[in-house]
Amino acid sequence: MSTIARIELDDANLPPPTPEIEQERRVAMFDLMEDNSFSLPARNGRDVPAGPYALGLSIRDKRLVFDITTEGGDPAAEFHLSLAPFRQVVKDYFQICKSYFDAVKSAAPSQIETIDMARRGIHNEGARILQERLEGKAEVDIDTARRLFTLICVLHFGG
Repeated sequence: MSTIARIELDDANLPPPTPEIEQERRVAMFDLMEDNSFSLPARNGRDVPAGPYALGLSIRDKRLVFDITTEGGDPAAEFHLSLAPFRQVVKDYFQICKSYFDAVKSAAPSQIETIDMARRGIHNEGARILQERLEGKAEVDIDTARRLFTLICVLHFGG
């Protein structure tokens, strides 16, 4: 598999994120750049430029847009995904994150651990949905899908 060498989020038209959302974004971006697995499969019998890739991630016309170029800036692929399959899991993820952030301030460690386990479960569900939606377009491992799902949540937060 290849990798993502650079990622840009088009969040220019979104409201400013909360400090918690901004922290989630920073962590996901850092982790993604440290370790990821991303490749483009051959489609319709045509060759695909080799990675590493630069990934532009945005929401346009209520669709999630992946704009992929080579490191040199040559177009490699662009695809648009419906946000509909993500809506409920993103909503659930934000609700559980809010509970988690509130719990960290005053709850017992056992309560925090329980909420964190639920948060990870919802996060894994979002990553699984992303892998399904990317099938035939891009191949990502589960850790990369989890980090990309976090960035989708960041974009969805204002979208």
